[in-house]
Amino acid sequence: MTGPLDGNGRDGGRDGGRDGDEARGVPRIPGPRRAADDYDPPPQLPAAPEPELPPVPLSLPHSVLKSLLGAWALAACSTEETAAVEDHLTECAPCAEEALRLRDAVGLLHHERDLDLDPLLRSRVLENCLSRRPARVPVPDWAGPYDAETARLDALLRDIGAAEWHAPVRLKWFDGERPATRRTTVAGVIGHLLAVDGLVASSLGLDDPVGGPAPVAPADRTEAYWREAHHPPTRTVRGPWRDQSHTLIRTVSFAGRGVAELSVSYGDFALPLRDSLLERAFECWVHADDIANAVAYPYEPPSGAHLHGMVDLAARLLPAALAQRRRAGLAGPARHLVTAGSPGRSLHLEVEGSGGGDWYIPLDSPAALGSPDRKVAQVAMDGVEFCQLVAGHIAPEEAAAGQDGDREAIKDVLFAAASLSRL
Repeated sequence: MTGPLDGNGRDGGRDGGRDGDEARGVPRIPGPRRAADDYDPPPQLPAAPEPELPPVPLSLPHSVLKSLLGAWALAACSTEETAAVEDHLTECAPCAEEALRLRDAVGLLHHERDLDLDPLLRSRVLENCLSRRPARVPVPDWAGPYDAETARLDALLRDIGAAEWHAPVRLKWFDGERPATRRTTVAGVIGHLLAVDGLVASSLGLDDPVGGPAPVAPADRTEAYWREAHHPPTRTVRGPWRDQSHTLIRTVSFAGRGVAELSVSYGDFALPLRDSLLERAFECWVHADDIANAVAYPYEPPSGAHLHGMVDLAARLLPAALAQRRRAGLAGPARHLVTAGSPGRSLHLEVEGSGGGDWYIPLDSPAALGSPDRKVAQVAMDGVEFCQLVAGHIAPEEAAAGQDGDREAIKDVLFAAASLSRL
């Protein structure tokens, strides 16, 4: 039985049709196009991408998170591990501290990077951690100036070259009656800060960097530290000083409120720990400025709030310093003694600019109260200039102070302010 004939008159069945031609190797001749052949199906639209969800921090034990800090500093963690570590850093102060150290170490591996950016690394990490949630063990407010000034000095030291650690620095102070100086190097200045900060460390039960039966007076401690060094100090002193300052901050942060009143002895006087750390912040800033001047590095004064605290400490120490100079015959006699706690003759100390304020200094006895009603003299000074006077960097006779009233009282107070300085 044959099939229907195709357009060429051949049998279109199984063997003779188009399928048969193709089977025998004969090319297929396309037939006429139909309307349906011109219809193109609509294109398939791509499926909408799934929304990317933020990584969920892993629930890992402390020991595992601590072991991941090195990989985190090198940016070698997975997304989930990174989220877990950074979440942990907002809660664990020791791990946050270790993370900063590891990031600093990683930064030292990249010498081609601009050093101007490195001092911001610590503040960026802390800002990122603290912006997520408040720290569970924050630095006490009274330790903030010391934390800030040591961090600023550390940033300066990170920027200078190896040769600049041997740049000459002349330390200045006022030795009772006349200016005094001591020549050292940048590394020697850091050794001086390390030795005197050791007084605070030993009062907290921490290691004292001055070996043996260490002296208490700051100048004697510094001389002992310099003497015990087998060679002149080099940039290696930065590590011990930095570790000590970090340990001090960490210790007072975990010690609780009562530690603020712990007494720190300086030999011939003592300060509560809260004032001692403020005094060490002041010393750190003054000597950082000495170093900056020696290596031509731009350096700014402390923030207004911290500068105000430093001025306030000096103003509170002035009555005792004035009485000590009077006992040594270096100041005028008391004019009008009053009972303890009563208003007495006073000098109005007006400090202008950032960190300024008004203080009334009792002139005749440290036990008297300063009072605007008993004011006999007034001195006006810029805040930074007053601190330079207290540091012994400006002679009392050269202090550009606005003065009014009792000339002897003004002279005695300016000399007492300069006598607060020491090596």
